[in-house]
Amino acid sequence: MKTQPRIRVLVIDDSAFSRRTIIRMLERSPLVEVADWAPDGQEALTKALENDYDLITLDLEMPRMDGFTFLRILMARRPTPVIVVSGRGDDQDVFKALELGAVDFVAKPTPRATPELATIEQELIRKVHSIRELRLDRVVRPQTAGPRLRVRAPMRPHRVVAIGCSTGGPAALLRLFSEFRAPPPCAFVVSQHMPPGFTASFARRLDATTPFRAREASNGMAVEEGVIMVAAGGSHLEFEAAGGAIVARLVPRSRNERYAPCVDRMFRSAAKHWGADVLALVLTGMGDDGAAGAVAVKRAGGNVIAESADTAVIYGMPQQAIQLGAVDAVVPLHEIAPLIESGLADPEAGDARSAE
Repeated sequence: MKTQPRIRVLVIDDSAFSRRTIIRMLERSPLVEVADWAPDGQEALTKALENDYDLITLDLEMPRMDGFTFLRILMARRPTPVIVVSGRGDDQDVFKALELGAVDFVAKPTPRATPELATIEQELIRKVHSIRELRLDRVVRPQTAGPRLRVRAPMRPHRVVAIGCSTGGPAALLRLFSEFRAPPPCAFVVSQHMPPGFTASFARRLDATTPFRAREASNGMAVEEGVIMVAAGGSHLEFEAAGGAIVARLVPRSRNERYAPCVDRMFRSAAKHWGADVLALVLTGMGDDGAAGAVAVKRAGGNVIAESADTAVIYGMPQQAIQLGAVDAVVPLHEIAPLIESGLADPEAGDARSAE
């Protein structure tokens, strides 16, 4: 059996300590080759334009040329998958980088050069390995036209739209919510795989750049029409009845759980409390989180939409939900907002499984 070539990585970081640490972590994987490194964006850009790399890890704050300028030029001239490795969780910089074309990020435990940096090794390796599933053209050239909706059951208006996503999710969510001219008469709850410290910042970005109000979830927060509730990184978003309303309940992450927030847990809880009034969306992401929860939504009488391969950066999560038979419609990202607003679909357009 033919073996795949190793993933060639260019590491960019102005801190010599951080560079060495990241390189050592990557080199522990037999699937990865650190092909080169650079201490700033200007030197990195020269190397990236002259050589072929499968992936680039990027620090954002660097001398001579920062990470944002590097990304703009790289994506225009030689698109290459980029994972941001950043210690800044208190502002919008990471999400700006994702909008410029970075495919994912890993949060440094501290912006300073300390031994704590080694704690990100498992997450970094996992995300580097996932690059084999990446569809880079979906990042740098988002689709503006797609196939006809593939639908197998009629849909109707819903009280709650629950959304789950991972790699490629922040950019997809920003685009999805920007498609609405005004918030429709339903609530939105979101579980995006993201570490603590970033979800509040992401909610603020959604609030500032879309027609919606958006907030990071907290215990007891009411699920409201026209509002996006973003699950807090490091915990699970579930729901409970309180005083005649349905409110958020944050559940701490246990040691053996891979994702926090977990899409499956949010979907199951939404199905329990809203039943047929739930519409679940499974967007881009690696793995199968959300598939079992989508089944729970269907069993409760709700509907499920999966993002199609036409726009998903990584098709793992949508595909797993489709394969379990839980999906009513498979559509490109830009078709989802109109489908939510209309509450209608063509039941004769074909079986969703035909879109795999």
